[in-house]
Amino acid sequence: MNDIFIDRTAPDPTRRHFLWSCAAGAAALGLARRNALAQAVEASGLGAAFKGIFHIGAAVSTFTLERQIEPELALLAREFTSLTPENCMKWQEIRPNNAEWRFGPADKLVEFGTANGMYLVGHTLVWHSQVPRNLFSDPSGAPLDRLALLARMEEHIDTLVGRYRGRIAAWDVVNEAINEGNGWRRSRWLEIIGEDFMEHAFRFAHAADPDARLLYNDYNMHNPRKRAFLLGVLRDYLDRGVPIHGIGLQGHIGLDYPDMEEWEKSIAAYASLGLEVHVTELDVDVLPNPNSPTAEVSTRGEYSEAIDPYREGLPEAVEEALAQRYRLVFEILLEHRPAVKRVTMWGLHDGISWKNNFPIRGRTNHPLLFDRDLRPKRAYFELLALAATLRS
Repeated sequence: MNDIFIDRTAPDPTRRHFLWSCAAGAAALGLARRNALAQAVEASGLGAAFKGIFHIGAAVSTFTLERQIEPELALLAREFTSLTPENCMKWQEIRPNNAEWRFGPADKLVEFGTANGMYLVGHTLVWHSQVPRNLFSDPSGAPLDRLALLARMEEHIDTLVGRYRGRIAAWDVVNEAINEGNGWRRSRWLEIIGEDFMEHAFRFAHAADPDARLLYNDYNMHNPRKRAFLLGVLRDYLDRGVPIHGIGLQGHIGLDYPDMEEWEKSIAAYASLGLEVHVTELDVDVLPNPNSPTAEVSTRGEYSEAIDPYREGLPEAVEEALAQRYRLVFEILLEHRPAVKRVTMWGLHDGISWKNNFPIRGRTNHPLLFDRDLRPKRAYFELLALAATLRS
């Protein structure tokens, strides 16, 4: 997803301010939980609380990396054990004209993550979106043929994965290659190379770094038809020795969608194949869905106050619903350990979440664990409390 909305009004979150916020949140959860939460915080954040269970990660924006935003970097180092780039490793960002490479932000991410002992994830090698206009054509503008595009894919993967060989632990090799019905997305990769384009991407990535964990990443993994098609692809790959190690479930969910039973079925299905499960882009949309059957037609695709009700903050009931939604997600994931290896939030705090502008620009969303002042929300404390029960 894109770096769309940037709200840089957040003050420097000092240690004193953070501990005050933790104490307030713990008090809200009740006296019985307070000591366990305080111990978890002193252990250095949410990632430490889930240590040995699965990694807790966050996606970091190019802006944060380039400008070295200290409060955000401090929050990342304290709270998370895994790091994913939102955009700086996508083809259009790291190689915008399909010629020169712009490694600066990606190098900063790897340096920061390595210095802080984090599990680093590369995102993403092959995707139909956020690519240069000339990716699929030769210098004269003529479309590439199959062999030429495969050669371009191999060179790109070998250069990017090879640069960070031994430092990036896992890669989202192919992103969003399956449609919402039944079958492959009609992308240029598919049209030019054919259905084996994804297999080649995994083989190229494995050759570039044989020790990296290689993932297929997609959204709406609760869709039964999408799941059934992907399972067929995965079984074929595993039978033929294609080097795929895991599935990335993006996890863009809301307070009342998707059907979490179907979402859990997907986790169980992929785990049953012996594959790792990574939740790669978790956030919880709290705003009214303008595309739902209950939305007013006049608000679809257009900004209106009716679909932006929380500009001044979340009401108590919605704050609690958000906390319980996060808890439910984590409870499901805990049922499927050790197959679940990582849970990554798609963004660091509400002020820089892509959900502020998707699907309608200008709204104020609150989908993450930290608010616009970098303060932990009730959902954060709910997860700390859940982690504490695992240690008792």
